[in-house]
This record gives sequence, C-alpha cells and structure tokens, in this order.
Amino acid sequence: MLNMDLSQKVVINTTTMDWLPSPSGGVLRKPLERESAESGHTTSVVEYIAAANFPIHPHPLGEEIFVLEGIFSDETGNFPAGSYIRNPPKSHHAPFSHEGCKILVKLNQFDENDSQQVNIDTQTAKWLQGIGGLKVMPLHDFKHGARHEHTALVKWPAGETFQYHQHVGGEEIFVISGELRDEYGQYPAGTWLRSPHQSVHRPYAEEETIIFVKTGHLPLV
Repeated sequence: MLNMDLSQKVVINTTTMDWLPSPSGGVLRKPLERESAESGHTTSVVEYIAAANFPIHPHPLGEEIFVLEGIFSDETGNFPAGSYIRNPPKSHHAPFSHEGCKILVKLNQFDENDSQQVNIDTQTAKWLQGIGGLKVMPLHDFKHGARHEHTALVKWPAGETFQYHQHVGGEEIFVISGELRDEYGQYPAGTWLRSPHQSVHRPYAEEETIIFVKTGHLPLV
C-alpha cells in the first residue's frame, strides 16, 4: 500500500520522482497512491513512450484520466492534451499512444452507480465565471449518500487569493501549470495534493495557474 490513509494530507512534486516500469514495456509510471501492486484504488502519473500500448484491461470501479501531454488513444478515439475522460465501472479498453503521452490516471475510485461516460476537450470547452477572478470549467458531478463529488479545472489569474475554506469530503489537486500557494507551502506545476475531510486552507496564486481539482470524494471521517 502507498499513501492509502485517506485521513492524512499528502503533497508530492511528481517532477522530482523517478519513472518506474509497468507490466507493459514502453509504459512508465509514478505512483501517488496505491492499494495494491496492480489492482484496486490507484492514482498515478503515467507515460507512454511513442508506439507504446497497454493490454486490454477492465476497470471494476471506473477509470478517470486527464491527458497532460501528447495524444492518448484507445479503440474509441484519440485524446489530445487537455482531454478529460471517465470510463465507468465495468468498462474496459486497450490504450496506446502513437506519438507518446503523459496522463494523470485514477483507477477504481468510482461509486458503482456512477455510470456516466465522459469525454471533454478542455482546450475547446468554455470557462465559467467563478468566485472573484477565478474561472471554472466543470468536468463531472456525482452525488452519493452524504457525499457530493465535484471535478473541475480552475484557472487562477495572477495575484488571486481565494477565501479561507473547509473541504467537506476532502480535496485533491493536480497543478497543471503555474504555481499554487497557500499558508502551508508552494506547489509548482506537476504537484499532486490530497487534503482530507474537514481540512482548511486559503490558497492563492502569484502567477496565472491552472489546476485539476476534485472535492467531496474522500471519506467523511
């Protein structure tokens, strides 16, 4: 197990990590949280070198992908950088990349009733006005029991400070560009943060910054 105590805060700058091999040649990864070696709850940054592929495999409790660089592909299509993909529980595919790519991927973390297939090109989707100067691009919402999971991109203009707030059901961030800051530290592009239920902070950005953010999906304990 790796970083599976979901009541603990975790901050990892993935740019300083070494790439580790996967069972498929040409596919490398940087594990961030992992329930077991090749199954269960997993979050990783994954790199496909040019012409690499991964054998067909199932997603018992879903798969969530954000394409960071290059073009990620499977039998359903080609997904360039900025693509957001949700493959529901019990789906399967055989992914590959002709030119190579890097992705953020989360496996087996869906509610079993979260069955919506999602494919969004965030390079062409519209930004919505958020609080203050923030721009928000909603990607997915799902309510299950007392939890309300929300996934979005958030664009911070230079000099923007957000209100002090609490994370009901936790918060998970991957910094796509720029640098996010709060009273606890500085998080440059490539940083992954996971903050537990009822954690609090007041984030800000001194330069334009874009983050991938999930809220409300962690245990309410």
